[in-house]
Amino acid sequence: MGCMLPKDWEQLPYFLSVARLGTLRQAADEMGATHGTVKRQIEALEVAYGVQLFRRTRQGLKLTDAGENLIPIAEEADRLVGAARHRLQGLDRDEQGAIRFSVTGTMAYDIIAPMMVRFFSAYPDIDVQIQVTDRFEDINKLETDVSLRYADCIRENVVARRLFNLTLNTFASQTYLDQHLGTVSPTGKGLHWIGFDSIDPKPEWVKSTDFPDAEVRHATTDHIYQLSLVRRGFGMIRTSVYFAHLYPELVAVPGAVARRDRPLWILRHTELKRTARVRRFVDFLTDELNALKPLLVA
Repeated sequence: MGCMLPKDWEQLPYFLSVARLGTLRQAADEMGATHGTVKRQIEALEVAYGVQLFRRTRQGLKLTDAGENLIPIAEEADRLVGAARHRLQGLDRDEQGAIRFSVTGTMAYDIIAPMMVRFFSAYPDIDVQIQVTDRFEDINKLETDVSLRYADCIRENVVARRLFNLTLNTFASQTYLDQHLGTVSPTGKGLHWIGFDSIDPKPEWVKSTDFPDAEVRHATTDHIYQLSLVRRGFGMIRTSVYFAHLYPELVAVPGAVARRDRPLWILRHTELKRTARVRRFVDFLTDELNALKPLLVA
């Protein structure tokens, strides 16, 4: 391969995306580009180096030997560009600009949204791009700047601020309990959970609940939709005790025990720890969550 030219730096992210996902179409979706744009960028890179980087198979695009050799170089270039971006942002002392913040759907709507309104009012020159996702977005790969996550521990090379453990309990509506409790066993046979993500009648997580014999019926990846179903008299969920304060229709299922779950963490990139707007955002979020702690851990 020849020397890396300035234009190559623009094309390498497309190469990495195709290498990771295996198709031009998926790479286009990830990059926010068209199929044709991704194809042209790959072809231009191949012309510049005088080699073929991918071969087409029934399973998708596979790396050639030349493509395999380019991977570590492209990853290092991507890391250097990202590090430079974050280092320059880290020198920013102004309380203005944009922050990308990722948060789970469980926390985003009823818990974090009111806090965001207060933050917008306190810091009108800071814009927040809020990414609601249950996927762990990689801070070191520049997928987000700040992340609110609940996990047993944090292994990434990031600045991590540990808050407190959330308390969970099992909830249903009084209507559902009136209809089902008298006919079920103490272990929950005859009751049903609303599943998350996929339907599995006996997933592993059910075994550690107070009702291991209750089946999972139906499923959704949206926690707010789960709450909506339960409030309307359908099934049970295990969730934060905070929602019982918000929704009087939620009743703790008799026999269930409130237990501490994993702790909350606020994560940010190491190069952003000196950035004024990020510091303000993290400190504000910490204060708001700590103020709400009595209802989140009760």
